[in-house]
Amino acid sequence: MHTIIPLHAQDETSSVSSRNYRILWRWHFYAGLFVMPFLVVLAITGAIYVFKPQIENVLYGDKLFVPVSTQARLGYDKLLSIAASALPPDATASAIAVSQDPRRSTEAVFRLPSGDSSSVYLNPYTGQVLGTLSVEHRLMQQVRQIHRDLLLGRWGGWLMELAACWSLIMVGTGIALWWPRKRFSVWGTVLPRLGLRGRAVWRELHLVIGIWVSIGAVFFIMSGLPWSGFWGKNFQAVVTWASFAQPPAAAKSTHTHGADAPADGHGATARMPNMPTVPKKMQDLPLADIPWAVGATTVPVSQHMLQDLQHQPLAIDQVVAIAAHNGMQTYQLALPVKSADVFTASYAPGAGEFVRSDLDRQRTLHIDRYSGKIMKDLRFSDYSAVSKLVTLGVALHMGEYFGLANQLICAAISLTLLGMAVTGFVMWWQRRPPNSIGAPKRVLQPTPSIARWKSYMAILGIIFPLMGVTMLAVWLGDTLFFRKRA
Repeated sequence: MHTIIPLHAQDETSSVSSRNYRILWRWHFYAGLFVMPFLVVLAITGAIYVFKPQIENVLYGDKLFVPVSTQARLGYDKLLSIAASALPPDATASAIAVSQDPRRSTEAVFRLPSGDSSSVYLNPYTGQVLGTLSVEHRLMQQVRQIHRDLLLGRWGGWLMELAACWSLIMVGTGIALWWPRKRFSVWGTVLPRLGLRGRAVWRELHLVIGIWVSIGAVFFIMSGLPWSGFWGKNFQAVVTWASFAQPPAAAKSTHTHGADAPADGHGATARMPNMPTVPKKMQDLPLADIPWAVGATTVPVSQHMLQDLQHQPLAIDQVVAIAAHNGMQTYQLALPVKSADVFTASYAPGAGEFVRSDLDRQRTLHIDRYSGKIMKDLRFSDYSAVSKLVTLGVALHMGEYFGLANQLICAAISLTLLGMAVTGFVMWWQRRPPNSIGAPKRVLQPTPSIARWKSYMAILGIIFPLMGVTMLAVWLGDTLFFRKRA
C-alpha cells in the first residue's frame, strides 16, 4: 500500500534552505532564460566595439590619416567648400572636426536629403578629397547600435535595457546559489574540480567562472544603464537638472557667460526668425560623441538677429580662432543651420582620434554665431559628483580610460559572459525534460526568510520601473499558470 503525500506537505517537510534554494533557482532560471540571447549579443558586440580605434584605423586608415607636411593648412571654410562639392548640392553641412594632429585628415559631416549623414575626409594641406563614409552605416556604428537597441529603435533599446536590469537578478540569485551551504572548500567554490564528467562539468564551470566575473558583470550593467533609452534618459535629466539648474536670481557659474541674459531689457529673450519653440538639447546636435554629463543640457540661442547689419554671421575660421583663444585646440564643431543657432565646440574623449579619455579635459563651448560671444562654457570641473562618476564609468566601460589594457580587460569580461551564456544553455538543454521548458519545481510554501529577497527585488523594481513591471508579470504568470505544479 502506497501513501500519497500532497505536494504542499512535501514542501513543508523540505528543509528551509532547500526551499529557499529552489525559489532562488527558479528566479535565476527565468532571468537567465530571458537574458541569455541578449547577453550573447551584448558580449559579442561589446568585445568588438571596445577595439573601435584599432578597427577603424585598419578599415579607414586611408581616409583618417595623411602624410605630415610642412605646407600650411587650408582654412576650414575652404575645406568645407571643397567637401560640399563632393556631395549632392542639397546636402547641408552640419559639423566639422578641428584637430591639431598633423597626421589627421579633416572630417566634414553633411546631412543628406534622405535624412542620413555622410562624412567627407580631406587632406588639410592640399584639399584633396580622400573619400566619404556613411555616418550611420559604417561598421562600428552598426555594431554600436546593435549593442544598444538591436537596430530596432526605441523598442529595441527598451528590450536591451530590460535584459541589463534582469541581469542584476541573474547575478544576484547566481551568487546566492553559489554561496556554500556546507563546509567551505576551495575546489568547487573558487576553483573548478577538473575530474568531473558530463553535466557536472558544465555546472562547475558555470558556478565558479560566474562568481569570478560577477563583479565585472555588475560594473558593465551599472555603467551602461546611464545610456539606456528609458531609465538612463530620465536619470540623465534628473542629474542634469540637479547639476546645472539655477534659481532665477542666482549668479551665473564661473564658466557660463550670458546663456540666460535677457536680450530685450525686459526680462525675456527677443524672439528671432527660425527660433525653435522647443529648446534644443546637446544630444540633438550632429556630433559623433557628446559627454554624458552635458547631453541633456539646453543649447543656447543666438542673441542677435540675422537682419542686424552690425552682426553678420562669423566664418568657421573666425570661430576656430575664438575657440583657440579660449584654450580649445581639438574638438568637434557643430555648425548652425537656422538663424538662431550657435556654434558648439565639444571635446569628448573617445570620439574620433581620441583613444585615451583625459576626463578632466572634457569641455563644451557654445559660441554666438554673430558676435562670437562665449554663451556657455561647460567643463569637467562644473560636473556634479554623480556626473563625474558616470563619466568615469562610461570611459572604463568602453575601454577608453587607460589604453590597451582597459580594452583587453573589457573584452575578457565580455567573452567570459558569453561563456556563461553558453554553459547556462548547455546545462538547461541537458536537464530539460522532453516537451517541457524545464523550469525548476515551484515551491508552494515559501519560507518566511525568503522575504528578505523579495524586498531586494522590490527595491530593484522601484529603481528600475521597466524591470519592476516585468517582474510583476513574471510573478503573476508563475502564480496563475503554474499554481498546481510543484
